[in-house]
Amino acid sequence: MRTTLDLDLDVLQAAKEIGAARGLSAGQVVSELVRKALAAPRTAKVRNGVPLLARKAGSPPLTMAAVNTLRDE
Repeated sequence: MRTTLDLDLDVLQAAKEIGAARGLSAGQVVSELVRKALAAPRTAKVRNGVPLLARKAGSPPLTMAAVNTLRDE
């Protein structure tokens, strides 16, 4: 589908460079990147205004003792 978008010059240049390296058009690159952005999780948990990072499955819980040990290293 053809449409007109106003892109910043640096964004257009980056899309063209990525496309040239991968044999794609700038439009294909932009479409791929937008799809990835739209598929990303949108609801990050926040506590006291700070985004929380998910813990990997099977990893031990983070304790203040572990934080203090890492900080002191």
